[in-house]
Amino acid sequence: MTLHKFTTYSNDAKLALSLLSRTPISVEDGAYQRTAKAVWAYGLVGIVWGTLVWAVGLCAVTLNIPDGLAALIALGTGLIFTGALHEDGLADCADGLWGAQEKQRRLEIMKDSQIGSYGTLALVVSVLLRWQLIKELMQAEFAFAGLIVTAVLARAAMPLLMVYLPHARSSGLSHSVGRPQPKHALIGVGIAAIIALAFAGLIGFAALLCTGCAALLCSTIAQRKVSGQTGDILGATEQVSEIFVLMAIVALLP
Repeated sequence: MTLHKFTTYSNDAKLALSLLSRTPISVEDGAYQRTAKAVWAYGLVGIVWGTLVWAVGLCAVTLNIPDGLAALIALGTGLIFTGALHEDGLADCADGLWGAQEKQRRLEIMKDSQIGSYGTLALVVSVLLRWQLIKELMQAEFAFAGLIVTAVLARAAMPLLMVYLPHARSSGLSHSVGRPQPKHALIGVGIAAIIALAFAGLIGFAALLCTGCAALLCSTIAQRKVSGQTGDILGATEQVSEIFVLMAIVALLP
């Protein structure tokens, strides 16, 4: 690998980290011209998220904090790391997609910063499910591998929707990133698949299949409801994928 390619890939990873987290990382100005090409690195952000959440959970357990509370602290750390970016998308989608009958009105609701009853319920269900599932991972001593696999696969799913669904609106985060080429999204999926198999074997393969199901479900709903994808749709896809993968891993643990 040449130095130029290494620098390009490194900048892509930094760019993905800056887009999907609150990490105060400097990115070269020219790197932002590659936002659509950098989607292959979205899954790598999951490695950082998973490691951070696992480390905080481990520290909490080491301090004799009960597993349930330790899992909640760990999940809360993950929310701080991302700035609840994906959770915000889930809430907006729940409010918009099921809060109106017309496409344009749905998009208007999704863009509104206020949260409604559907969004609140979606957030509560998402946090409760992931909290309990992470607690199960911790008790089974599979937290590190499980969290890495979950976070990597869930983030690698988002570029698939960016490729295969049109933009539902002509503004917003997803539109500003651009529409990536299929090869960049598929490279990201390939990297995520390798990580899942390396960390979890057959359980990782099952998690990969569940990620595909989650992405297909979210893309189908998005196409029917708003005829495309937005940043909120992508965030909701990440959340649904996390839940699907966590449930699969916990169900298949020995």
